[in-house]
Amino acid sequence: MASESSPLLAYRLLGEEGAALPANGAGGPGGASARKLSTFLGVVVPTVLSMFSIVVFLRIGFVVGHAGLLQALAMLLVAYFILALTVLSVCAIATNGAVQGGGAYFMISRTLGPEVGGSIGLMFYLANVCGCAVSLLGLVESVLDVFGADATGPSGLRVLPQGYGWNLLYGSLLLGLVGGVCTLGAGLYARASFLTFLLVSGSLASVLISFVAVGPRDIRLTPRPGPNGSSLPPRFGHFTGFNSSTLKDNLGAGYAEDYTTGAVMNFASVFAVLFNGCTGIMAGANMSGELKDPSRAIPLGTIVAVAYTFFVYVLLFFLSSFTCDRTLLQEDYGFFRAISLWPPLVLIGIYATALSASMSSLIGASRILHALARDDLFGVILAPAKVVSRGGNPWAAVLYSWGLVQLVLLAGKLNTLAAVVTVFYLVAYAAVDLSCLSLEWASAPNFRPTFSLFSWHTCLLGVASCLLMMFLISPGAAGGSLLLMGLLAALLTARGGPSSWGYVSQALLFHQVRKYLLRLDVRKDHVKFWRPQLLLLVGNPRGALPLLRLANQLKKGGLYVLGHVTLGDLDSLPSDPVQPQYGAWLSLVDRAQVKAFVDLTLSPSVRQGAQHLLRISGLGGMKPNTLVLGFYDDAPPQDHFLTDPAFSEPADSTREGSSPALSTLFPPPRAPGSPRALSPQDYVATVADALKMNKNVVLARASGALPPERLSRGSGGTSQLHHVDVWPLNLLRPRGGPGYVDVCGLFLLQMATILGMVPAWHSARLRIFLCLGPREAPGAAEGRLRALLSQLRIRAEVQEVVWGEGAGAGEPEAEEEGDFVNSGRGDAEAEALARSANALVRAQQGRGTGGGPGGPEGGDAEGPITALTFLYLPRPPADPARYPRYLALLETLTRDLGPTLLVHGVTPVTCTDL
Repeated sequence: MASESSPLLAYRLLGEEGAALPANGAGGPGGASARKLSTFLGVVVPTVLSMFSIVVFLRIGFVVGHAGLLQALAMLLVAYFILALTVLSVCAIATNGAVQGGGAYFMISRTLGPEVGGSIGLMFYLANVCGCAVSLLGLVESVLDVFGADATGPSGLRVLPQGYGWNLLYGSLLLGLVGGVCTLGAGLYARASFLTFLLVSGSLASVLISFVAVGPRDIRLTPRPGPNGSSLPPRFGHFTGFNSSTLKDNLGAGYAEDYTTGAVMNFASVFAVLFNGCTGIMAGANMSGELKDPSRAIPLGTIVAVAYTFFVYVLLFFLSSFTCDRTLLQEDYGFFRAISLWPPLVLIGIYATALSASMSSLIGASRILHALARDDLFGVILAPAKVVSRGGNPWAAVLYSWGLVQLVLLAGKLNTLAAVVTVFYLVAYAAVDLSCLSLEWASAPNFRPTFSLFSWHTCLLGVASCLLMMFLISPGAAGGSLLLMGLLAALLTARGGPSSWGYVSQALLFHQVRKYLLRLDVRKDHVKFWRPQLLLLVGNPRGALPLLRLANQLKKGGLYVLGHVTLGDLDSLPSDPVQPQYGAWLSLVDRAQVKAFVDLTLSPSVRQGAQHLLRISGLGGMKPNTLVLGFYDDAPPQDHFLTDPAFSEPADSTREGSSPALSTLFPPPRAPGSPRALSPQDYVATVADALKMNKNVVLARASGALPPERLSRGSGGTSQLHHVDVWPLNLLRPRGGPGYVDVCGLFLLQMATILGMVPAWHSARLRIFLCLGPREAPGAAEGRLRALLSQLRIRAEVQEVVWGEGAGAGEPEAEEEGDFVNSGRGDAEAEALARSANALVRAQQGRGTGGGPGGPEGGDAEGPITALTFLYLPRPPADPARYPRYLALLETLTRDLGPTLLVHGVTPVTCTDL
């Protein structure tokens, strides 16, 4: 048990008084001491203030005046429906485990992975930074509307100078106040927010009372310039008190020109303004690192805040429609001051909401930045934001964000940027919905949120609603934000990230793969869709890299399993020696860039281990149907790790999750003459076992001599032409047959054709050699074979060669067990036949086409060479005593032929049907 590892072991399960306590705090910046905020102060207050923002005081008349009460209520319902869907997802994720600092970024990144989480986290951070600047500039404009020297309203003190420099100064001073509060910590921010909340609540209460207590009155509107700059007569809006006629007039829509911008309003533009003002639902989640119990506070506080703001908005819509005529609503968005019992209190509410929104955005941005820096996703760029105070306050992240807000303030007017900010918020909301949707679809057993009022339907609808809203508000900003997210995700993917977070993508893949594996019924297999599914047995990958890559090319989208047998008996060992080896083999697969699975086993002998792997590798309809082995000869093993560029480069041991160099994980190649783990008898027995189990067999010899470009993943284009030679007949039969191609011969053709489909082998020319008896008329067998190739859609050059001298004409073809390998003829006669067959193949490699690898001396070296030869592999003899003789004949047959594949197929693999 000493070696067991679990995330739960990082916790003390019981504290001194029996309470469940984490060993190192709650995971926030400063541990448990930094988590002081309650649900009300940490979630309800900042969320309410962010969702109200300045809209609740300055845009109620705008929405009701243009859209009318009915459409305004419809807009509010749609907006809050979209927000409620996201709130449900937030609640589900927040109640599924310990939430650390970073809010939405933490939830997204720990679910969708660092690539998506980091990109959206950075965008959410920028949205908060720009949102802080927008709130401050809105506050400056609100102040100057009353106190500015150029104020145009009917009432104003006109004491503050205006201009770009002055406006920047006012914004910077207010930013200094906001930044100072946030720098001193979440506790002071919470107290300041609570004070702001009281001011806003008092201001709203005075407005609500004023609707009832104030009598009808005429309100002078802001004068508009005439056609030639002349002033028009004063105009008035009317506060009628509760009047059914006023309500009737305000029920329908009356879209008109916006007096502040001159643009004609419509449903989409009014809805965008309303929605912009109530997107602060993440303000409480952003404080997750400072909450006492974030898993309880975030869902409860967010739901309370959303319900409260919805009720206030509905009440204000009804009161405005009952008491204000459309002229007042459309021409004076700040009419609350005009109808208030004490107008300065409305100003205080406006200033307080803007100030609180900027504080919420700044402190939320700093917490997101600190979480990003702690995860080290963007390297040294964000490294300064890791610094925290002794109490756990990330003051460096606050200063970092403070500086960025100051840069944004230099832009002055941010009307266009306001839409981009909202779109960035919506991207984050969509990502939260997507995170919850992924967890729900993955059906992971550990996804057990205590909040159950959600389903995959609400998550999917939330994603769709956020995306729709993005493009409704600003198609350009929506497209740009998605492009930016893609670029950031690509950057983080290239840079690499933590691998210990547990990505939901793996759970989703598992869920889908399991589902489709169950549907992959082996009883419904059809020869039309057959593909090779390979099990390559590897002793030491140092000497098998070329074969490993060649088998990867032969799989044609099928299953590819690297198998290895470790010798030993589990009864005599303290632990399983196989499990620790998986990491090295998976690193090998990554370095070699092959699409293979790894299957390792422990067995007293290699032969028994091969039987285990042949029986149990794969799952359902994805099980190996072909065994691939390296050839058993006396060639000294080569260490391809020393020459292959992918393995000669040192491993990056500085990056998190990196493994040591592969050269240290696999033993050196076997020294020439040293004992082998597999005897010649067991080698042939392994081939025989595979055939008994109805598995096809491929023996690969001299694959290390293949041209490097033929084993690459690219196109492999080369000026040197190559041939791929196929001999689909058994050359060790004593009688020459009439060009007969059996199941095994068709299997050879299929494998060679598959290899030609690989980009690296596109330029190679396929040649098929047809063996004729000495008395058989040429051309007849070739015609039959060409007709068959046409039906099989295989493009190849067919050549007839005479083979089988000494066999009587018209004698019946030898049976499968009638070749020299399985017959009782003398060893000398069998050896002579094998040497003759070898010479025949070598002659065809060099006849008019160049010597090639292993070609005959004196060949035309300037012509195309044979890059790979496919030979028919005879069955091993039934008598195990003949196994050494069988192996010796194969060695003679393939001697000096260059890269060669000996293939024996037992299953039909081709079909002429559509």
